[in-house]
Amino acid sequence: MGVCNDRVVIVTGAGGGLGAAHARVFAREGASVVVNDINEAAAQAVVDEIIAAGGKAVVNTSDITNYDDSLHAVKQAIDHFGGLHVVVNNAGINRDRMFASMTEAEWDAIMAVHLKGHFCISSHAVHYWRGLAKEGTAVDARIINTTSGAGLQGSIGQSNYAAAKAGIAALTLNQAAELGRYGITANAIAPAARTGMTTAVEAMATRMAKPEDDSFDYWDPENVSSLIVWLGSAESSHVTGRVMESEGGKISIADGWRSTVGVDKGAKWEPAEIAEAVKQLLDKEVPAQKVYGS
Repeated sequence: MGVCNDRVVIVTGAGGGLGAAHARVFAREGASVVVNDINEAAAQAVVDEIIAAGGKAVVNTSDITNYDDSLHAVKQAIDHFGGLHVVVNNAGINRDRMFASMTEAEWDAIMAVHLKGHFCISSHAVHYWRGLAKEGTAVDARIINTTSGAGLQGSIGQSNYAAAKAGIAALTLNQAAELGRYGITANAIAPAARTGMTTAVEAMATRMAKPEDDSFDYWDPENVSSLIVWLGSAESSHVTGRVMESEGGKISIADGWRSTVGVDKGAKWEPAEIAEAVKQLLDKEVPAQKVYGS
């Protein structure tokens, strides 16, 4: 018996890396998993592994950046497994470049896969869940998004990726506020783990390498999956609108933007007066975490 028995889950970008880890752990915890990836062979390998271990999974190759095509993932979950409870938006790519050198194509590719990709399947799933709720059927559904420390505090050389991931964090807050009435929670995870994206740079690959002994594998993607799977379970119904960080054995909540007490003149500020007001604000502020790479 697992924490996700009888739950049906879609995991995007599940042909490798974090997505594959999420799919495996969901299956081990009793969920039926739709393994979505545009690389059919990679997705099939994950499905074969899950089935060989006694789990339930099917391949889906819907393009998450195409609204109409992404509907097929939701339909497949319902048709094959009889319903849908969880959407894990995990798929992602990198197109790293310093902002001064970034091309429009590099910007658009990141926005399509990350930001639009988080919209498409979730939109179709919400239509399904809202329909059930309006019919009087109890809904206990989850949207789990993937943001990044880059989106929470910025990252040198990744302005496109950081902007998309920041958008995902804000999207999560809106989803939680709007969808709770239908029995849907929305949370986001900022993961740190060993994947093809994070180990593309040799220094990172060396730092995140699997230990040669039996000691704790700090960067194992399944460390993140445990939190993802719990958030997908019925046990997490009281948690929504949170952006959580997961690295190694550490779980934390990202404390978002907050307004300070402020400086209030009670009347219109003249331009010449602003400098002193800003000085007061800066003197009292709690500095943000540094941008990665700065």
